[in-house]
Amino acid sequence: MKYISVFCGSSSGNDNVFPEQVSLLGQTIARRGYGIVYGGAHVGLMGAVADGALKQGGQVIGVIPQFLKKKELEHKKLTKIHVVETMHERKALMNELSDGVIALPGGYGTMEELFEMLTWAQLALHKKPIGLLNIDGFYDSLIALSDTMIKKGFLKDEYRELLLVDNDIERLLDKMEAYKPPLNDKWFVTA
Repeated sequence: MKYISVFCGSSSGNDNVFPEQVSLLGQTIARRGYGIVYGGAHVGLMGAVADGALKQGGQVIGVIPQFLKKKELEHKKLTKIHVVETMHERKALMNELSDGVIALPGGYGTMEELFEMLTWAQLALHKKPIGLLNIDGFYDSLIALSDTMIKKGFLKDEYRELLLVDNDIERLLDKMEAYKPPLNDKWFVTA
């Protein structure tokens, strides 16, 4: 891995543990020699992860749609910023620029980005590790929902391995570094 896409909220949440852990993640990614690709804003958890990495001298690439840049949300101290027209272009470019993905706490946008990357992995459109940093149990319900999808026959058990989950930053990054994509079954041809 050279760059990790980070999906997270544009707000900070209602507990200081979220921005503190997200800043620490940014610092840890930079100390490990990786760069970050993220949504390009200076606000919320997005700003915290970027600032954490920049504090350690890390490379941070932002990808921001023009309509959000106009609202003055653009982080002005990034290594590089790409301005795109649409949210779809943002996701596509973030995917193109990164070798792995980490989802942090966030809202609908974060969920949509995470699930698209999981779906693409399930369809063998990419073989990148996808990490979920489960800060303060934020994703416990999502993990339980995944178990229900498997139990009810809507998700194959082997696809559970597509999502690497941990509440510890170092362990999560270790899992991502050691990741081997599962072999897809006969329905999908791998690239």
